[in-house]
Amino acid sequence: MSEATSGRPARSWRHLVPIVAWLPRYERRWWRGDIAAGLAVTALIVPKNLGYAGIAGIPVQNGLYAAAAGAIVYALFCTSRQISTGPSSSLAAVAGGAVLVTGLGGKEAAQLVAAITIATGALFLLLAVFRMGWIAQFLSKAVVTGFLAGAALDVVIGELPKLTGTSSEGDSAWRELSSWLRTLGDLHWTTLLVGVIALAVILALRFLAPSVPGALVLIVGGLLASAVFDLDAKGVALVGHVPRGLPAPQLPGFDVMRDHLAVIGIASVALLLIGFSQTAGDARAFATRHHYRIDVNQEAVAQGMANVGAGVFQGMPVSTSLSASSLNESAGARTPMASLITGGFVLATLVVLAPLFSDLPKAVLAAIIIDAVVFGMIDVAELRRLHRVTRIDFWIAVAAIIGVLSAGVLAGVVIGVVLSLGWLIYVATRPPMPLLGREAGTQVFRDLEEHPGDETFPGVIVLRFDGGLFFATSEALEDRIRGLADGRQPFDALVLDLEGVNFIDSQGAAKLAEIKAYTDAVGATLRLARVKPLVLATLRADGCIDRIGADHVHGNVERAVQAELQAPRRTGEADAG
Repeated sequence: MSEATSGRPARSWRHLVPIVAWLPRYERRWWRGDIAAGLAVTALIVPKNLGYAGIAGIPVQNGLYAAAAGAIVYALFCTSRQISTGPSSSLAAVAGGAVLVTGLGGKEAAQLVAAITIATGALFLLLAVFRMGWIAQFLSKAVVTGFLAGAALDVVIGELPKLTGTSSEGDSAWRELSSWLRTLGDLHWTTLLVGVIALAVILALRFLAPSVPGALVLIVGGLLASAVFDLDAKGVALVGHVPRGLPAPQLPGFDVMRDHLAVIGIASVALLLIGFSQTAGDARAFATRHHYRIDVNQEAVAQGMANVGAGVFQGMPVSTSLSASSLNESAGARTPMASLITGGFVLATLVVLAPLFSDLPKAVLAAIIIDAVVFGMIDVAELRRLHRVTRIDFWIAVAAIIGVLSAGVLAGVVIGVVLSLGWLIYVATRPPMPLLGREAGTQVFRDLEEHPGDETFPGVIVLRFDGGLFFATSEALEDRIRGLADGRQPFDALVLDLEGVNFIDSQGAAKLAEIKAYTDAVGATLRLARVKPLVLATLRADGCIDRIGADHVHGNVERAVQAELQAPRRTGEADAG
């Protein structure tokens, strides 16, 4: 066996499992920063993950299972040194939406969420194998912004009864809110007091002392208050039994997967669409800041394996956490060892501290959840930007919010994809086609609507097509030209500026031939300007250039207009005049 051949498996192994490459080179001087970062992130995520499990509708310890498995498995396969992977409010909201749709509870709900998590991991791995990262673009930023805001409001409405000690029901956020309002006559005042104090504390810390981990303070304070004031005896609902110990690997029940296959599929696709673009963007940002390179495809593998691991260990969906990753960075993380340490500390929490969470008031957990989703999922600044910059994007975001609140989080994902694809089709099939005029004293042709004083030429129309000329847009071009000929701007020469056409298919080429026949029929000349080489090659292959005439294809608009003005037909008309 040659040396080159024997080296291939090692290189392949090191590529697929990067820890094999960096762990032997780990330096002792990095320990301090990685340990400090691991401890700091653990203090941040443990209380939050209890809340995320509540959002997902599963036992609180399952949130910690996911945090530990996600952090450890991600570190084995990642190329980013600062990213922290774990549950998040947005992922939990999607999982919780699936649980609500199915009506499952207890162990069956946990199995459903675990199945969704494993399916999400499998999709991440498929994305990496087939290099299909472009699929994440099916959700526009406006739709994602609206969806997350709607999901956050949906979660807040679901948590309100826990703050007041009442109940609510309904198959939409509107009906659930209405149901909750009708129960306020049965308000439990002690629970309300606990909830209001908890909200006040966590909000005060967020605005007055943002460096203090508010969720951790609230967990400690809630446990102390529960013990000191015997809140359970006063009727305040507590989290209940949280078992001590580590999770065992376990696949979800076959019956749960079989009965709810469609829900699992929709939820996992939604989680993929939401998680992938954020994962790639965050990893690139940290790599750029610290002057190293990441492998985006390998990051998809790492996220996929982290989700599979979290699901197998009875957890919930995981992805990049920007807040935890930022803390990881600022606390001194130098390598993925920080993520391994975080996972180890979470496991220690499960072994040593888990039973303590049993006495946590649900109102305190609700306050943690509300704080997390409002400030983690509602991007008011982005909504304002959309309203200021592109009003249609703003209304798409509003439609996504209303869709989530009216149909639920899971159906809201479908609505979001439909809105994104609908807007994509609308924009793609209606490319701008402005008339152009020449700036005085130059050879520059510009949009006449923006520059109405620019020069035009009698009988000569200059039309620019901005977009791909293919089956979905070719009819629009013909309609535009026929509208000009039938309207107030009859012409005897048409110059088509194709600078904005990067792509043309067979139907687009055939349509140009039809337009040539139409201009001949109305006694007009057709000229093309600024045709890109690939477009020109397609037109030649279809014989379209032969029909139009090679001498009617020009390098720029000025040459096309001058060639028309100097054509024998026009000079003959001028002499006759």
